[in-house]
Amino acid sequence: MNREKASVEPGIPMLMLENVFKSFLHHGEIIEVLRGISLTINPGDSLSVMGASGVGKSTLLNIMGSLEPPSEGVVKFRNLDMYRMDEGRLARLRNREIGFVFQFHHLLPELNALENTMMPALIARYSRKKAAGMARKVLLKVGLERRMMHRAGELSGGEQQRVAIARALIMNPRLILGDEPTGNLDWFTGREIADLLLQLNREEGVAMVIATHNQRLAERMSKRMELIDGRIR
Repeated sequence: MNREKASVEPGIPMLMLENVFKSFLHHGEIIEVLRGISLTINPGDSLSVMGASGVGKSTLLNIMGSLEPPSEGVVKFRNLDMYRMDEGRLARLRNREIGFVFQFHHLLPELNALENTMMPALIARYSRKKAAGMARKVLLKVGLERRMMHRAGELSGGEQQRVAIARALIMNPRLILGDEPTGNLDWFTGREIADLLLQLNREEGVAMVIATHNQRLAERMSKRMELIDGRIR
């Protein structure tokens, strides 16, 4: 199957935001969440986004991940203007180029670890045999070779988050977006998940943006930013 991939010319940023604004209408009042965000993420970068709850970190990640359009501004993925694409092409980019890891793993409880990991490949219309082979490889990578046939409820919190990371990685994305990926874990397990994400960043060269309240995790990233009043500080 041919995989539609964005441009791979050297020197092109992985992701670029140019003067991005986001506002919402709430009970007749305009709420400004993001106010002129401009930033560049290069291949292999790891960026932490910090800020108080409700400041717009999740909104920013949603815009980066093609889940929510900005009110104003431009978002480019490898020189492709994401929000000028038709919905079909944007959905393919989201499925094949961007991996998402959230605070809550969002695994399907009736499926085992292998089946949960397979889902993005099945959505991309790979055969079940092909998707299962891809899932096994990535589950090995995250250390779950002995837990592939266990359902979500039979896994620990850390194991569930590893499955979520495997699911994010199965399509070999160029960008990982993490929204508080260690926020629902105890300190030790959270450190293990942070180690795994950073190892993938180093060894696979996957660009990574992590929204977090965890100062220790933020300090391990190659770049750091803080959102205050909708602006980068």
